[in-house]
Amino acid sequence: MTVTPIDTISDAALQAPPAAKARGYWATVGRRFARDKVSLVCAFILLLIFVSALVAPWLGLADPYQGSMIRRLRHIGTPGYLLGTDELGRDMLARLIYGGRLSLTVGISPVILAFCIGTSLGLIAGYVGGKVNTAIMRTVDVFYAFPSVLLAIAISGALGAGIFNSIVSLTIVFVPQITRVAESVTTGVRNMDFVEAARASGAGPFTIMRVHMLGNVLGPIFVYATGLISVSMILAAGLSFLGLGTKPPEPEWGLMLNTLRTAIYVNPWVAALPGVMIFAVSICFNLLSDGLRSAMDIRN
Repeated sequence: MTVTPIDTISDAALQAPPAAKARGYWATVGRRFARDKVSLVCAFILLLIFVSALVAPWLGLADPYQGSMIRRLRHIGTPGYLLGTDELGRDMLARLIYGGRLSLTVGISPVILAFCIGTSLGLIAGYVGGKVNTAIMRTVDVFYAFPSVLLAIAISGALGAGIFNSIVSLTIVFVPQITRVAESVTTGVRNMDFVEAARASGAGPFTIMRVHMLGNVLGPIFVYATGLISVSMILAAGLSFLGLGTKPPEPEWGLMLNTLRTAIYVNPWVAALPGVMIFAVSICFNLLSDGLRSAMDIRN
């Protein structure tokens, strides 16, 4: 039986390659998300729409406000008008791209505001508990009891038409939903070992919520908020369609649907284009939210 000298073992251990660094949670999420081809396609489509709307003035498009009754309701593919013209002879391609600015702003801004407000309220309610939790959650339940569409119409009708009022009304609609999710996630994290260790070390409630708990509850809330953007896009377009959102002659997809509804029997393909854009953005945000949820659920 041969005995290996200790010095030989030590030299071999020193010359061995270093152990591979363990992949972190977010690196794992990114790798899983990159394997989801549907989510990547949706992200690319959304990025294309965002960039087009952002650089619209430098794309050499026609004036989205200038019309002519001579060239009204031109069909798709007409020379000089790739997507035709609307009921006032305005270029549809230009109005759809410029309309993405208002539609995306009114659709995404309420979710961002509701995400910040709802996460804060849910984090406080879930961590503090007791009477604070009861006061916040019962107030939230009052707004949550109403259907989203009716509540948005009621608030917009009370505030009046306009972009700012639409954003305010949709923010009020989404705050209760995000608050409930944030409170539920925070309640599940509140009694975990790392929170108890932070509490035993003398950390205050604000420090515990901000440093130790916020990073652990943001993931599920962010995924849920991403799915709400599709609902927000539809509600914002609905408010504009009813005359409670953007005012003419601003290009906005919901308002364009309203003004083109009389032309649906004359040129239905052109009249349907704003609805196609709303549908495409909404379904892309939905599928993107599903992809993020699957990527973040690393246990499965």
